[in-house]
Amino acid sequence: MRGGLRSRLFRAIGVVVLICVALTIGLGLVLTRRAVEHATLKDLAHQADLIAGTQVTGISLNLPKLRPYFRAQHEQALKERARAPSFLPARAQQRLRQGLPAQGTVTYEGIPEYFAAQGLNPGTLILLRPQSQAASLLSPYVWGLLVAAAAGGLLAAIAAFLLARRISRPVDRISAAARTLTRGTHPEPVPVEGAAEIATLAVSFNELAAQLRQAQEAERNFLLSVSHELKTPLTAIRGYAEAVEDGAVDPREAAATVAAEARRLERLVHDLLDLARMNRTDFSVRNTEIDLGEVAEDAVRRYEQQAEAFGVELRTVADAPAPAIGDADRVLQVVSNLVENALRLTPPGGEVRVVAAPGMLRVEDTGPGLADDDTQRAFERFYLHERYGRERKVGTGLGLAIVKELTLAMGGSVDVESRPGTLTAFTVRLGVPVAARETLPA
Repeated sequence: MRGGLRSRLFRAIGVVVLICVALTIGLGLVLTRRAVEHATLKDLAHQADLIAGTQVTGISLNLPKLRPYFRAQHEQALKERARAPSFLPARAQQRLRQGLPAQGTVTYEGIPEYFAAQGLNPGTLILLRPQSQAASLLSPYVWGLLVAAAAGGLLAAIAAFLLARRISRPVDRISAAARTLTRGTHPEPVPVEGAAEIATLAVSFNELAAQLRQAQEAERNFLLSVSHELKTPLTAIRGYAEAVEDGAVDPREAAATVAAEARRLERLVHDLLDLARMNRTDFSVRNTEIDLGEVAEDAVRRYEQQAEAFGVELRTVADAPAPAIGDADRVLQVVSNLVENALRLTPPGGEVRVVAAPGMLRVEDTGPGLADDDTQRAFERFYLHERYGRERKVGTGLGLAIVKELTLAMGGSVDVESRPGTLTAFTVRLGVPVAARETLPA
């Protein structure tokens, strides 16, 4: 893709490589030139030392005879009477006066030269070599350096291309999977590969895709369940209305049935609104210090008449103050849902108890109970209604889901234990105030 991550990486790495190659060539040229100059001066100094040494061995110095040899090396030899010739640099003159050899660069007769000077007795020997000769010696090194730089740049370009492809390939896969996801299609999990950051991105994307799939499936199941729950009472209402219209049933009987189904619809809509409020960002819980014993007694008073109508004993068990941290209204709503479910399922002659203790509320009943597999999913929306709807007097299937949502919103937890036919207990646990916590028995 033009302008994509791969091409941008390749261009960026290519620019960096070119800059590095240019700096390498520039620095290499400077260092090579210095090395050639050093070698040239060293060679001249060595020759001057050999020639000057002939005097020490008693051999007379005959420069005219040596000039053809110097000319073949593009050099010239001078024998000056002065101890420190004036055309040499001041530092070289100072060394010669001290009896030390000297070398460096000088312009002689308008030509830049390398020189090496050695004191004689008497006079001074000076060897000169044009600086242009050093440039010719430098040329092979320069070409070698350029060839090496070109080879290194080519290898770097290949490495940059491979590296860019290696980095961009996982990102391209994630991008393609994201585009598939936006079209409503669930892509296969992308491979977790590449650098740590890209691998983390792949893991996060796979988790996001899985969560989105679960959310969509849950939404689909939720809509199907709600549609089913709405269809059942509406079918009954329509059937009785048509029966009354045809004169097939007693209007009072039909009215009672329609009223019961309307209450069922009202309860379902109320539960749906509660769940909608919980999923909104403006849903808030005002946690304060409350007494769970008072909440339990309030819930029992609310359902006393219903319990009498069902022939079920309903009572509170709270021997001492039961402090906790929570929203009193929300806790009452939680307990009310649990008590209503317990009364609906407990057979006549049974018992429902609301037990309050510091940081804990438990609703116990002697109803039919739940199987072990059901306790793990009891708080899922509509699960128990779908599981027992034809066997028991269950509610809309949303009450326990609301209980869990409210409890979690208050920072608490809820669980269920059941011994079928003997005892079923829903336990809500909330935080305990610090002052009350210090007085609790260890």
